[in-house]
Amino acid sequence: MTFCNETDNRLLIVGNPGAVHVGAHFLNAARAMGLTAEICDSNEAFAAAWPLVKFNWKFRGHRPSYLDRFSQKVVETCRNLRPTWMISTGISPIADWAVEKMGEMRIKRLNFLTDDPWNSVHLAPWFMKTLPLYDVVFSPRRANLADLRQIGCNQVSYLPFAYAPELHYPERPVDPAEEERFAADIAFIGGADADRVPSVAALIRAGFNVALYGGYWARFRETKAHSRGHADPQTARKAIGGAKVALCLVRQANRDGHSMRTFEAPAIGACLLMEKTEEHREIFGQEFQTAAYFADTDEMVDKLRWLLSNDGERSRLSLSSHQLITKGGHTYRDRLFKMLSLTGNET
Repeated sequence: MTFCNETDNRLLIVGNPGAVHVGAHFLNAARAMGLTAEICDSNEAFAAAWPLVKFNWKFRGHRPSYLDRFSQKVVETCRNLRPTWMISTGISPIADWAVEKMGEMRIKRLNFLTDDPWNSVHLAPWFMKTLPLYDVVFSPRRANLADLRQIGCNQVSYLPFAYAPELHYPERPVDPAEEERFAADIAFIGGADADRVPSVAALIRAGFNVALYGGYWARFRETKAHSRGHADPQTARKAIGGAKVALCLVRQANRDGHSMRTFEAPAIGACLLMEKTEEHREIFGQEFQTAAYFADTDEMVDKLRWLLSNDGERSRLSLSSHQLITKGGHTYRDRLFKMLSLTGNET
């Protein structure tokens, strides 16, 4: 993609700048594309005293405590940067009046909807009021596309998650101590959602060495002993490099057909055991072409047992899925290119 002049290559991102978050992935992708890009840290909208945070979350529809103040900062940043595009990620804390002001500045307003706004955990009336004001809403789940159109979103497009090449690449444990630390039959990286705990608990009961990385696993009796804390990017690479199989679960409450790990894990080199969804089958093909699928807990346990007893198949699957993802246009740069191509000033 090329751009008409200096002011056509400016992008403002509103999101979480933490290394593992989509906002940071888009920022790195934008700069790699030669764009002038800045990020407004969405965490600032929530950075209030805990009693105020709790009150606004519980009684004001999951409202960020400093929604208007942060929204004003976003508007001021737009005035200074003069971006062609503003991309917000997820249920972004930008008030409706701020999105309207950006429209008056002729900024193309895009949202990459990382979570399903109809998920009861995230449901926020203030955000639902704002969402139709965006010029384009990109959703990584097909299940809510019709809902987005129903509430009046002007343009809706399916856009899957992706991987970041600077973070997601193979890295095995480097010495015996690390090999022992990261050794596992199966590793899972992600939060302990209520619908995930029974699946993981079934693997533990079956006697597998299960390694769990992410929030809240230590809260559950069934999984506490297998919780290994949060995984920064290097820990994630070594966890997948040290495990024989990587488990890929979607978020049921989010109506997900795939997840961030759908692309990150194979880019790191995992042998994939995945929930059987239409989106997973669309991405990875038929059973055992590049991944193993399961439809229920019993099948998950049986497939893992089979994979662990077939070293050659595990190696083949990890290689084939790695090649599929890393050579198939699935980076965040690819996704950003598509987003801007739909709305940008290409020459």
